Amino acid sequence: MSKRNIYIMYFLSLFQGMVFYAPVATLYRQAQGVTVFQITLIESISMVLCMAMELPWGILADKIGYKKTILSCNILYFLSKIVFWKAEGFGGFLLERIMLSIVCAGLSGVDSSVLYLSCEKGESQKVFGIYEGLGTVGLLTTSFVYSVFIKDNYSLSGFLTVVSYGIAMVLSFFLVEVKREREEKSSDSIKEFISFLKETCRNKKLFLFLLAIALFNETHQIITVFLSQLQYVRAGIGNSMMGVLYGMITVVALSGFLSDSVTKVIGEDRTMRLCFLAGIISCVILAFTDLAVPTVIGVILLRLGFSIAVPLEQELQNRQVSTENRATALSVNAVFIDSAGVAANVVFGALAEYSLVISFGFGAVVCMAAWILYEMWMRI
Repeated sequence: MSKRNIYIMYFLSLFQGMVFYAPVATLYRQAQGVTVFQITLIESISMVLCMAMELPWGILADKIGYKKTILSCNILYFLSKIVFWKAEGFGGFLLERIMLSIVCAGLSGVDSSVLYLSCEKGESQKVFGIYEGLGTVGLLTTSFVYSVFIKDNYSLSGFLTVVSYGIAMVLSFFLVEVKREREEKSSDSIKEFISFLKETCRNKKLFLFLLAIALFNETHQIITVFLSQLQYVRAGIGNSMMGVLYGMITVVALSGFLSDSVTKVIGEDRTMRLCFLAGIISCVILAFTDLAVPTVIGVILLRLGFSIAVPLEQELQNRQVSTENRATALSVNAVFIDSAGVAANVVFGALAEYSLVISFGFGAVVCMAAWILYEMWMRI
């Protein structure tokens, strides 16, 4: 067990949460000549690339170790933020997202594996909650800085993000390897990955679970990161207030710290059901209002449900991994999750270009589908 790794991972989450342009991420891109549909199209391309990179990264991570994997990814993460800072138009932001795809595929399952293998038995969900929560603290810090100092200076927000990711890159050098070096085996790693893939396809129970969390997580991602800012404009909220609202909603995301406690009180199943319900209600509210207060309530509710669900989702995923090649197995899971997200991204983007109301209505349907899939998973 390595407490040092846990603390370093906590700080990585904190500094990589400091995305200073986050309160106006969509407006930032629009100011640089990118449309809403292009934004979601870039997201979908990014997810396809993530899936393509899952196989090589999952195998590589299990061979070279988790420390080298995280270090390599965080160096590229830092470089991608420089590209974002200087990006103009569709091509620039697409390049940044391609780099980010490589990073996300590399970190997929590795960060949670390092935490899972570094903590004492029975502490993993608590550790995951703190890890996610510190990322939220980073976002909260950026919302304050944006509201007070940055305001409409998009370029400055990009530069400060570069700085925070540079610090995270340096911290990565101090991680300690937690996975024992494997003895060389004659089995082909690609065949091993394909074997995991086939096993997951045959495992109906796991497939339903992964699809449920994919739909729910993607709805949260699209709405809170991109569509919420368009909804703020629709509700008459100005740029100067968006940083403040982002801070308020980020505070709500600290509820991830409470995930373990909530689960212990009401149980895993009820916790997940309440999270899905929060997503449905949130999307319905956003679809039927153009007022500021209900808009903020809707976004807060979705963020609350997601923040509580994530640590539990990670615990449930890791609990179902029995192989020693944890990163490879979780990479296979990520392939299924990203596959569902690609289609959802494009649909959300196309609908948002036509009507925000319809896109939020679609979000409610997707959250309901996620809940149904989860119930089916529970009954197998």
